[in-house]
Amino acid sequence: MSTVTEAQIIDALSTVQDPDLKKDLVTLAMVEDIVVDTENNVSFSVVLTTPACPLKEQIKQSCIDAIRTRVPDAAAIEVNMTAKTTSSCGHHCNHERPLKEVKNIIAVASGKGGVGKSTFAVNLAVALAKTGAKVGLIDADLYGPSIPTMFGMQNAKPEMADKNIVPLEKYGVKLMSIGFLIESETALIWRGPMASSAIKQFISEVDWKELDYLIFDFPPGTGDIQITIAQTIPLSGAVIVTTPQDVALADVSKAVSMFRKLNVPVLGLVENMSYYELPDGTKDFIFGHHGGEIFARTQGIPFLGEIPIDRAVREGGDSGTPYVLGHPDSATSNAIIRASKEVARRVSITNAEYSEKHS
Repeated sequence: MSTVTEAQIIDALSTVQDPDLKKDLVTLAMVEDIVVDTENNVSFSVVLTTPACPLKEQIKQSCIDAIRTRVPDAAAIEVNMTAKTTSSCGHHCNHERPLKEVKNIIAVASGKGGVGKSTFAVNLAVALAKTGAKVGLIDADLYGPSIPTMFGMQNAKPEMADKNIVPLEKYGVKLMSIGFLIESETALIWRGPMASSAIKQFISEVDWKELDYLIFDFPPGTGDIQITIAQTIPLSGAVIVTTPQDVALADVSKAVSMFRKLNVPVLGLVENMSYYELPDGTKDFIFGHHGGEIFARTQGIPFLGEIPIDRAVREGGDSGTPYVLGHPDSATSNAIIRASKEVARRVSITNAEYSEKHS
């Protein structure tokens, strides 16, 4: 039996491509800490671009297969899958910008209300936090804040530190909402400039510290708040939430058009309330069939997945327990988690494309 060398392992891993970034792991500097002991046991780390990578197991198995094929004398192979979330800013952004410690800023938007946008934003944040990512969530819907209720924190109030607001935290997610700052029965009667000013305060006067992802739960539509955010901070991209019926999709096209005009990448579209699963396992497509997927394909944007209707999703939002925590093994929860991983994947791809273009 020949002695296995580190060079042989590097050579083998240079044949393994990241399926999304279309380059090999060695070129992408994703392989670290290679150790080959005297018994030819091999260990190393693969550093992914997000802890929520949906292709983690595929990449791991490809590494093992490559070493087994190209280095037959290798004994045990241990692959440690880790992650360092990439940033949409990199070295090209102005480091005096707001939120400079936040790697990626994601807008969750919709063309109209009532499609479950806030529910998806909450579960997206919690799902990403469950993977080990550092996550924050801003409730940017000033006129209808729902984050306090969805996290069961209706009476919570943030503290101040060094003249900045300290975000509240629950389920591993840092939170900010106008609902934490005013009484729940108080109606906001603000014109556009006042609302925009409040959003800017959430951006510049909240001590978010370092985050992998900061998610903005946008208000529905295409108004002042959405434009203010897009023009104030560099958004990594936008996720559009819709339901399958034509009236919802007509409004979605306006949201997609707005983000494109503002030069914000559209990470993809999530179709919510896609169907109801009947007791016999058949699906009732209450609001239409595959409307979101067809729309995404027509618009040339990624389709991030379909999420079925489940009464417990609404109940979780009302009770303050996000659905992916209360029902982690359900079909709907699995659909939400898959969509969340696709969001993280699209962010990584967008970041890589940006770096490639500006390198």
